[in-house]
Amino acid sequence: MSSIVELSSLEELTLNAEQIQDDLLEKILRLNSNTEYLRRFLHGSNDKELFKKNVPLANYEDVKPYIERVANGEPSDLISGGPVTRFFRSSGTSGGKQKIFPVNDEAIEQLGYVLALRSLVMSKHFSDNGVEQGKTMEFHYTKPESTTPSGLPVAAAFTSFFKSDYFKNRPSKSQYTSPDQVILCPDNKQSLYCHLLCGLSQRDEVVRFGATFAHALVRAIDFLESNWKELCGNIRLGHVSEWITDLGCRSSVSAIIGGPNPELADLIEQECSHKSWEGIVTRLWPKAKRIECVLTGQMAQYIPILDFYCNKLPLVSTVYGSSESIFGFNVDPLCKPQDVSYTFVPNTSYFEFLPVDHEGDMTSIVDLVNVKLGCYYEPVVTTCFGLNRYLIGDILEVTGFYNNTPQFRFVRRKNMVLSVETETTTEDDILKALARATFVLESSNLMLMDFTSSADISTFPGHYVFYWELKGKEVNDVLVLDEKTLMGCCYVLEESFGSTYRLKRRTGLIGALEIRVVEQGTFNSLTDYFISRGSSRAQYKTPLCINSSEASAVLENKVLARFHSEKSPPLDL
Repeated sequence: MSSIVELSSLEELTLNAEQIQDDLLEKILRLNSNTEYLRRFLHGSNDKELFKKNVPLANYEDVKPYIERVANGEPSDLISGGPVTRFFRSSGTSGGKQKIFPVNDEAIEQLGYVLALRSLVMSKHFSDNGVEQGKTMEFHYTKPESTTPSGLPVAAAFTSFFKSDYFKNRPSKSQYTSPDQVILCPDNKQSLYCHLLCGLSQRDEVVRFGATFAHALVRAIDFLESNWKELCGNIRLGHVSEWITDLGCRSSVSAIIGGPNPELADLIEQECSHKSWEGIVTRLWPKAKRIECVLTGQMAQYIPILDFYCNKLPLVSTVYGSSESIFGFNVDPLCKPQDVSYTFVPNTSYFEFLPVDHEGDMTSIVDLVNVKLGCYYEPVVTTCFGLNRYLIGDILEVTGFYNNTPQFRFVRRKNMVLSVETETTTEDDILKALARATFVLESSNLMLMDFTSSADISTFPGHYVFYWELKGKEVNDVLVLDEKTLMGCCYVLEESFGSTYRLKRRTGLIGALEIRVVEQGTFNSLTDYFISRGSSRAQYKTPLCINSSEASAVLENKVLARFHSEKSPPLDL
């Protein structure tokens, strides 16, 4: 992969996607056909048609024994013809279990290449001459790496990226408001505080505001609301708080804030003292042009909150990727976040697509350029690092083509459903229902800060439980829960679900949906729980459905009030 990234690269990649994919598969087979895993199916052959005919589709349980053997010290050529030098760890918040995937420095370069190409596309849309001035205020975090029994590092993809020589030796280090020492700080609370302190100190230079996922941005704003007085004190005196003990953070941030700046502290204090925090981002960072973070899938729930805080700045959902592979990015950043599609980058992995309605016919799988507009698929990836025809577990819809390369809308995770009887309520169903319910909340001057759900089958009939963390739109608002409004939210949620759910609800096979309102800060505690279990803060996503009894206990201990639907939803809408 070329280390030179130019905007013209996007045209070259998307015009020649078929040839690039074909060449990439040829490269992968030359490298990996004699691995122990592929030799069972290919007997050393590099033939691409034989690969598609003989190599079965795989899930994590199929490849896990090979990955574990390499992690335990056996040679890399069990799965990869190239060296395996590290493992990417998944967050575990989407599928419920953390997984590790073999990679080497080429995976870091792939991620860096796509991020650089994405940045060029953003600059094209948000500047007059294609070159953006100003700085990016982004909330990036790392976590200490663990090691396998054989001594290979294991970390989240972005932790690996930020700790890599590729990132540390990048040509320009001035695009971020935060120095590398803040990103690399192992204490995420100290890192978050220093991100804010650096960003506030350079408020007139910030033109981009973002994080990997929307959840991280909302948490950062919430943290700012709780700590702005201390941050102002640091700026006023030109001194970093004593509890920031990471030496790299202290020295680098002290250099940025410089000496005392009472005028800036007064300005920040004035804005943060307003009764309402609506538009706080644009008030504190007046030159900000956009918000960049992933806003699709379960992150869509944060769109109304970010609109509130960011005064409806353009919300740009940027990149689609996973621990297994980077897939693509949004080439139309000015579209509404609800309309985002991702253009696949054909030189990262070899992509195939299994139709959702395949009905067991695995021969219906198609290559990247042969997907059909309007159809739904599960992506299947083959990488240079040892994944072969690996099922990702996402459901995507083909929405169009950029040149000869398809664009996909993220629909949902494949297996993430609620069910208490024989009905299935998917991630997409939940998010659409939630969008309708939040309109009901508008009348009560409340904002939904975060949520998750579970299927309670401890009693008969079983029922859906939604845990909601609510917050008033004005600072220091006392949380007043209007029973009529929240019962109405319950009803709207149920009304939005599918016909099978509504039928079983009316016949008594499913009980009344319940909303359990939890204390403010509960979802921060849930985040901390998952982080303590090995998740990365940078890649954390609040699970839409909770299946863990330990995670459920975190929520149950903070329940303030419970509300139920008072009537069944109609059968016909």
